[in-house]
Amino acid sequence: MTSDVPDIGYGTQFAQWYDRVFPKGAAGQAVADALAGLHPDPDAGTLEFGVGTGRIAVPLSRKTGRVTGVDSSPEMLAQLAAAPGNEEVVPVHADIRTYTDTRAYGLVYMVCGTLSVLLTPEDQREAVRRAADLLVPGGRLVVETGNRPAVETLHEGRLRTTLFTPYPEPGTGLQTHSTLTPEIWQCSHIWYESDGTSRVGTELARLTVPDEVDAYATAAGLTPEGRYADWNLTPYAEQYPMFVTTYTKSA
Repeated sequence: MTSDVPDIGYGTQFAQWYDRVFPKGAAGQAVADALAGLHPDPDAGTLEFGVGTGRIAVPLSRKTGRVTGVDSSPEMLAQLAAAPGNEEVVPVHADIRTYTDTRAYGLVYMVCGTLSVLLTPEDQREAVRRAADLLVPGGRLVVETGNRPAVETLHEGRLRTTLFTPYPEPGTGLQTHSTLTPEIWQCSHIWYESDGTSRVGTELARLTVPDEVDAYATAAGLTPEGRYADWNLTPYAEQYPMFVTTYTKSA
């Protein structure tokens, strides 16, 4: 890993407990299954922007073969290196806004709000452009990110609100103190373990709507293809907290 890769420090805060908030297993497998179904040609290769701990890349690699995973966080990549079944995931320490490769890919994807951690339209546009450049002709880009209308509804016109999400494991849950400004969504999280311990972390995001991501993709030479509310490919609606959009590169 090189030390000159810009990093926002997300992994410094969350790497040790990311898999508690976003568990591996059935949920990650469902995303991997959907991505495998969207893959136009597994033999053309697969690239993830924001690979993190490998929650999606590891199960996807079992279905499509080797996945190259880019992330700016050494801490998250260290978790990936320790993940069981990671043999077909190639970790790359790099910035998704500037990443280049000697090859192109049939599928490039960025999920779980990776796009939203880039806090300006310019940076988000550049990440999408970089992804588009790394697609083979006929390739597909898949983006899952936070849906601003749903978060605005959650806040009910207030600047700040507090949420609690219980988890299936008894005694565990996530408390979130949410602040929403016109440009930035700040979430300060407290994760509660069943043994009484807790973890704390804060993240910033720039939320979007599908039309905005479509504009990024169109400017990068891609064709908007679909927009969905979830990985079941339910039609998009504003009340869903995330959205999934797909784009194709002309053959």
